[in-house]
Amino acid sequence: MISDHMTGIDQFDADLWKIADELRANANLASNEYFMPILGLLFLRQATNRYYETLEAIEADKADGKMPDRPLVEGDFRRRRAMMLPEAALYDVILDRKKDGKLGEALTAAMDAVEKHSPPLKGQLPKDYERFEDEVLESMMRKFDTEALRKASGDVFGRIYEYFLAEFSKQGAHDGGEFFTPPSIVQTIVNVIEPDHGIVFDPACGSGGMFVQSSHFIEDAGQDTMKRVTFYGHEKNETTAKLAQINLAVHGLEGKIQAGNEAITYYKDPHELVGKCDFVMANPPFNVDEVDAEKVKNDKTRLPFGLPGVNKGKKVSNANYLWMSYFYSYLNENGRAGVVMSSQASSAGRDEAVVRQKLIETGAVDVMIDIRGNFFYTRTVPCQLWFFDRAKERDAERADHVLMLDARNIYRKVSRSVYDFAPEQQKNIAAIVWLYRGQTDRFLKLVESYIAKALTDGAAASEPLAACHQALGKLTGLVQPLATAKRDPDPLAETWAELTATQAVLAQDIAAFDSEVAACAAAWEAAPRDNAGLNDARTGLHPMADRCRDMTKQFDLAAKLAGRVVDIAIKDLAARDDDLWPNAEVSRARKALEGARAAAVEALRAARYFVKQADWLQDRFPDAALRDVEGLVKRVSRADIAAHDHSLTPGRYVGVAPEEVDEDFDFESALRSIHIDLKGLNEEAADLAARIARNLEELGA
Repeated sequence: MISDHMTGIDQFDADLWKIADELRANANLASNEYFMPILGLLFLRQATNRYYETLEAIEADKADGKMPDRPLVEGDFRRRRAMMLPEAALYDVILDRKKDGKLGEALTAAMDAVEKHSPPLKGQLPKDYERFEDEVLESMMRKFDTEALRKASGDVFGRIYEYFLAEFSKQGAHDGGEFFTPPSIVQTIVNVIEPDHGIVFDPACGSGGMFVQSSHFIEDAGQDTMKRVTFYGHEKNETTAKLAQINLAVHGLEGKIQAGNEAITYYKDPHELVGKCDFVMANPPFNVDEVDAEKVKNDKTRLPFGLPGVNKGKKVSNANYLWMSYFYSYLNENGRAGVVMSSQASSAGRDEAVVRQKLIETGAVDVMIDIRGNFFYTRTVPCQLWFFDRAKERDAERADHVLMLDARNIYRKVSRSVYDFAPEQQKNIAAIVWLYRGQTDRFLKLVESYIAKALTDGAAASEPLAACHQALGKLTGLVQPLATAKRDPDPLAETWAELTATQAVLAQDIAAFDSEVAACAAAWEAAPRDNAGLNDARTGLHPMADRCRDMTKQFDLAAKLAGRVVDIAIKDLAARDDDLWPNAEVSRARKALEGARAAAVEALRAARYFVKQADWLQDRFPDAALRDVEGLVKRVSRADIAAHDHSLTPGRYVGVAPEEVDEDFDFESALRSIHIDLKGLNEEAADLAARIARNLEELGA
């Protein structure tokens, strides 16, 4: 497990509902009335971010002679996955306009202008801002004008939408079994199926996050998304379908998204894509039991394995395997699919087991991944990722095996109730799949990148380490006259002696660390990039990594001792009244030390972190080849699967991970995790108190 600091966007989540509450209180609106206006502002904020980023990149290209110095056109922005916004639609321009009581009118005009410049958005954006008071709108816009949101990247729009779904769930904003797919799960799906060409279809596309992440994957490979793929989507909820179009537009993408009743997906092929898709990605509603069996029983093209079971009411007893059959049928002969599914489905019995057996016997089932609970805002249940590869069917050796991967012990803590995969955890999962596919070179390249990053971060740590030691010296220098003055008894003597000793050790450790990094870097230059060379280089970094761990503790100790010296001096020696004590300078130096300590500790953590990532991979796969790892992964034959009632639950095959004695327990991460839990509990308590007070007020109490 990895526990991590909350990011600026995570922190922003906590304030979102306050914005919604402000609208409810000041505009007297129901949730479904202010849902889209808020997301419209978020869209404009993110579109403006991308506009300025792209404009800066264009100017840099002009300066470097990579493009002529001419007036800009829409295509210049579209090629860089951004929208060319007119000045009247730029977020900061609207926010800074003179206060004339027409802010709502300006926002509506901005939405009209955006739709005019982006035809796929015609009729999609909210245009009812004039019914809001200017003060309410300005307050909301300023809350969206934070440093975190100005610099936010990735599928932020989808992330905020996810948060709102969680909060609106109590008011019927989404149906049971349906929820936004977290970016780290989407990225894991993308990493496994690698949707880099042809038709990409999501028949339950929600806010379009699958398409956005696919685009990032393609762009990271240096390709142009819109020249490589065509996105098709379906979403039963009209409002959510609008959000998908908006989300695509924010990222300079286009897709053919059809909105309408759920029946279109269950009973029809909305885009006539059977047998045509290169990639299918989906997070469909789980465990739906209202599909009319009579309407689907004769659909042989999309149900090649038959119905999974019908109840007495002539409804399909559980639609999970309808979805699985549909996904399989949409793929062409080389198509791949990645699907989020209820954990119940992989071992379901009776008629569902019959469908599963037929699906396994095709040879298309490729990879199964178990995901622990708490990955979704709105659900705590665990899930599984299913992966199909139709090309496997024509390769006897590949067709006979399925990769079972239990990732339930791989996660980091985002908040008290939400977990995700760190970027490196996503890559490590993908690396196991690479080994399964015989792509050893990609595995080695990833290990190489971790080692190189550890060395880069190690070298970069030199400056913050020196700065922290200097800040420590500044504070100790200021308090030294009082601390070393003779007195008997001396309440400072013991702490001062420990502080100066720790300070001396740190000076030696910093010098030794810099030498170790330099020596490792020199060895790395000469190291072969084969598996043996990478193993040697990685183990050669262990002394540096150990020193990072030890120095972290030393810096923490030094800062605590320095703080204790100050506290004792003030409390027991009345330092503030002493001529030897420069109080204002001491206060500033103490604050500066805390900032410098945090920077030094983070620099040490970063260098050590990437050594640990290389360790994670090479300790488990020392020969750079796939092998069974207890509690993690196993390559399983179809005969073995048949012997287990055709279950596709990874945990049934990989076993239980052996208990590990952690001799290097990360106390800082553990404390950070506890802090996250406490923060979450405090926020929930405050929210509950506010709700109770509001309810009492409404009751006239």
